[in-house]
Amino acid sequence: MYLGVKRDSIYRWIEKRGLPAYRIGRLWKFTAEDLDTWVKAGKAANDKPGNKPDSE
Repeated sequence: MYLGVKRDSIYRWIEKRGLPAYRIGRLWKFTAEDLDTWVKAGKAANDKPGNKPDSE
């Protein structure tokens, strides 16, 4: 897996943190370039084990 995280983390990042993804039918698609830019911007930094999830 490219990011090395569980599927639930991916879905949460799409919903809460704006992970750049495109839905085609039932599948989510990503570009490596978009993911690299998103990770380097620190968007997933607070989603580590033991941290509380963001509240809305």
